[in-house]
Amino acid sequence: MLVQDFLQNSAQRIPNKTALVYRDQRLTYSQIDASANALAYALVQQGLRLGDRVAVCLPNCTEAVISVFGILKASGVFVFLHPTIKEKKLRYILNNCRAAALICGKLHASVVRKKPEGFPTLGTVIQTGSDEFRPGTPDLLSFNECIHGSTAKPPADRAADTDLACIIYTSGSTGEPNGVVCGHDNIDFVSNSIITYLENSPEDIVINVLPFSFDYGLYQLLMVFRFGGTLVLEPAFVYTSEILKRIEIEKATGFPIVPTILAILLQKLWKPEQLRSLRYMTNTAAALPVNHIQSIREKLPWVKFYSMYGLTECKRALYLPPEQLDARSDSVGIAIPGTKVWLEDEQAYRVGPGVTGELVIQGPHVMRGYWEDPEATAAIYKDAPTAANRILYSGDLFRMDEEGYYYFVSRKDDMIKSRGEKISPREIEEAAYGIEGVTEAAAIGVPDPVLGQKIKLLVVSSDTSLTEIQVRHRCSQTLEDFMVPQIVEIRESLPKTENGKIKKSALQ
Repeated sequence: MLVQDFLQNSAQRIPNKTALVYRDQRLTYSQIDASANALAYALVQQGLRLGDRVAVCLPNCTEAVISVFGILKASGVFVFLHPTIKEKKLRYILNNCRAAALICGKLHASVVRKKPEGFPTLGTVIQTGSDEFRPGTPDLLSFNECIHGSTAKPPADRAADTDLACIIYTSGSTGEPNGVVCGHDNIDFVSNSIITYLENSPEDIVINVLPFSFDYGLYQLLMVFRFGGTLVLEPAFVYTSEILKRIEIEKATGFPIVPTILAILLQKLWKPEQLRSLRYMTNTAAALPVNHIQSIREKLPWVKFYSMYGLTECKRALYLPPEQLDARSDSVGIAIPGTKVWLEDEQAYRVGPGVTGELVIQGPHVMRGYWEDPEATAAIYKDAPTAANRILYSGDLFRMDEEGYYYFVSRKDDMIKSRGEKISPREIEEAAYGIEGVTEAAAIGVPDPVLGQKIKLLVVSSDTSLTEIQVRHRCSQTLEDFMVPQIVEIRESLPKTENGKIKKSALQ
């Protein structure tokens, strides 16, 4: 199935159902489908060819939703960029994927138009918002004029399910972002697999506060439009009370979060009754502290909570069935439906229960590799007899229990080597989260001529009286002596990535 069929099929089946709620807008499937058709025609008229890349640099909004499906209906490949992207990174990505068009607001349109020579492949810019345009190069179109065309039908499909649908840029080991190449078939398979275990139905109303540049946020849109639910879209998780009020008013049933959102929720005073409509919550991006899981379970006992693990390179790999949460609260579960996972040691031998190894993932959800970077692709991808069984080496260390459930240990390159021991930062962080008031924790290794690395623990606490000595003492009560941090710092906040993960590379 082509990804644009997610919208098109729902528009044919339930044309008058509310598909999207954004601020004071409530749009039906047929309305979004018609606007996407019109945008597709505008792109085709500008010369967009099969497989051409179109970048979208917008916050979560109606125009962003229409852009995704308009690009796909034009047989293009969409490339979502974070709305706060700066000029240097914008130029790198647009030139790296050789974008033919850019859909953006006035700020980024002006950046491109001021230095058109810096964007040699960019032929068209479609600007949202203000309709005040000046002639120039590249061609500048009004988004509003594009979608208010009279077109009722989409252009003829030129794409096949084996063609590319999108490129998702993620942090690269060299400092430049890598473009993860996703086919229609990859997205078709993995979206259906996730919908299956989440037990989604057309009655589900999902609130999304995560950016579309983050695949976790993007898939909320793709999955909801596939199963015919309603997406309540928010620009970001900024004002907690407003988001909770929105959940209550719209009677949202699904709420995808990341660890930082849960940490904020647990600090705020709010009434659980506000979230009575929720059927499920999900978490990915980074493993949740066990005590945070237990706390939210106590507040919202009726909510099914899904701990999950995934990578942009395969979207999702593991999920923990909610009925296993109490017995295995520190696990991220088993392979998602239709896929396989296992662990390998440093000699590439498979290892069994209780042994730490690198997680290896196989299935139709494993993406094609990195855009025009065969060396980076070869480092973590392994071809299989068929494309549907492509293999991905995650770079993450896990262990497995006797029943086949997986537990995250660490990124391979995050492991701390101190006193001749290999130490998982997650164990230290879990000890820190067990201290009352600690809302964020990150353990890193810093060079030391004697120990190899000293353990440095950075924490954020809602308890202003908590001291570094107290943190170290509490850690010594639960950790082996070689795992107790030698350095502790209490900070007001920890640096985050655009997707809400703690950015360890920025910690010193």
